[in-house]
Amino acid sequence: MNEQDIKKMVESILTDLVDQQGNTAVATKNVTEAANDKVSENVDENCSIADITEVDLKKQLLVTESNDADGYLKMKSFTPARIGVGRAGQRYMTQSVLRFRADHAAAQDAVFSDVSEELIKELNLFPTQTICQSKDEYLTRPDYGRVFDETNCELIKDKCQKGAKLQIVVGDGLSSAAIEANVKEILPSIKQGLKMHDLDFDQVLFVKYCRVPAMDKIAELTEAEVVCLLVGERPGLVTAESMSAYIAYRPTVGMPEARRTVISNIHKGGTTAVEAGAYIAELNHKMLQKKKSGIDLKEAE
Repeated sequence: MNEQDIKKMVESILTDLVDQQGNTAVATKNVTEAANDKVSENVDENCSIADITEVDLKKQLLVTESNDADGYLKMKSFTPARIGVGRAGQRYMTQSVLRFRADHAAAQDAVFSDVSEELIKELNLFPTQTICQSKDEYLTRPDYGRVFDETNCELIKDKCQKGAKLQIVVGDGLSSAAIEANVKEILPSIKQGLKMHDLDFDQVLFVKYCRVPAMDKIAELTEAEVVCLLVGERPGLVTAESMSAYIAYRPTVGMPEARRTVISNIHKGGTTAVEAGAYIAELNHKMLQKKKSGIDLKEAE
């Protein structure tokens, strides 16, 4: 076989391959179109997929061959930890992985979203902002989240009652979801609890891009006796809606953290907002009586 014959044979093979690929492409296209038509016929546009985050992990047992299912569930009832999630071979089950990813996504959303302006207006909160100009700056420069510029300092002075017994501050912190989930219930609860001691609070401040020590600067500007900061806490996989209350008697910039009293884990799965509000009101009354907070208040009891 000479060179010319080899060349013709190669051309023939290539021609056959091109024809086969062309036929295959046409056949694949026809099959795909038929499958899409079949799927379209079976789609129910009115159906919905159940929200996997609505499942109570304390009541969910995915271990299929447990020797003591009741004992397993009893143990799970005491903790939100992810135990009894089962496995498929050496891997987690699909349901467990999807729930983990959903909870992780909720935590990320809580950090990177902002408290809605509608909520701020609805609750008549006076909006202020630290010197942070963006969420990225807030996350990378924690020190900026405790400082106000001159404009915001003047606004705080003008809007708040000077020398009040109690100044309430709401800060977005690391979870805007926590504020939106709890602040509507906790503010009326605090007000109701304070009435039992003939106390009240005036204008509530809202601080965007807020870190806990921002309350110290507000205290110096307003000369309030007690400052209570309601702030969203860093979200986790258990909940993205956990809020804390940091309370201090005459706080000052640069003071030790031991002077703060903290009520944490305020959410529907922990200390409820209504219960926390009543406790905060009682603590404020006690601080005004003892003129102490934090470790000093604990030692004075």
